[in-house]
Amino acid sequence: MAAATITLFPSLPISPKSSFSLPSSSNPCKPISISIFASLTCSRSRLRPHEFAVSVAFDPSGNFDLPLTEDEEDTPKAAPPMPPSEGRFEIVIDNDIIRRLDLSPVHSAIGESTFTSAGAITEPKELLEHTVGFTINYKREDPSDPRELSEFPDIRLWFVRLDASYPWLPVVLDWRAGELARYAAMLVPHQISMRLGIVFNPEALELFATRKVFIVYSWLKQHKIPKPKLKTSDMARMLGFGVGDELFNLIDDHPLPP
Repeated sequence: MAAATITLFPSLPISPKSSFSLPSSSNPCKPISISIFASLTCSRSRLRPHEFAVSVAFDPSGNFDLPLTEDEEDTPKAAPPMPPSEGRFEIVIDNDIIRRLDLSPVHSAIGESTFTSAGAITEPKELLEHTVGFTINYKREDPSDPRELSEFPDIRLWFVRLDASYPWLPVVLDWRAGELARYAAMLVPHQISMRLGIVFNPEALELFATRKVFIVYSWLKQHKIPKPKLKTSDMARMLGFGVGDELFNLIDDHPLPP
């Protein structure tokens, strides 16, 4: 059997606030490749029957290594995100909620993660229509602390628990206001550039985006959302990736048991 190749084509960055790039020594057209085998092992050896080679091409937009000084005139400055979408569901958290790893503000705003008949408050279609955003009222112990919110371990830990409970959440976030970029920053290793904004680790972002494609596509189909491929592809594109139909076809051909 011939090996199947799925290519995720490079697309646009996650938002004007974010920047993605590969090391300067890399070939801009060379994809980042991962191999997925039926035995769940990784290898660089020649593919054998029933093995799939998955090639992911990340958005090659420059040099991942940040300069020591960021005052170069030819470096474009990151544009601010757009204002929050009107009527979106707002999740408000503060130091106490973060410290206790309390997800009750999420339950109150959008309902239980499983959307059972007893626990669901908001229908998935309504979440997709109105989107979801965060208000983080975090008081720093040192008011002069220059770190961004995504650089505080306790905030990141709260988002790790949130993502474990609501793994499909990225698809309903307020993308245009930069919520997907901020959400990814809470979970993916990155650097902060005053001019470029968030600069993600390419390999870590690749894994995050691919995992979310699997989760979101299945979640949209489960809730009978129209055009699940298009919605999932739009989310991946916001993360800098393009998803080919071959990947969706493989998921459809080998569904998980109910």
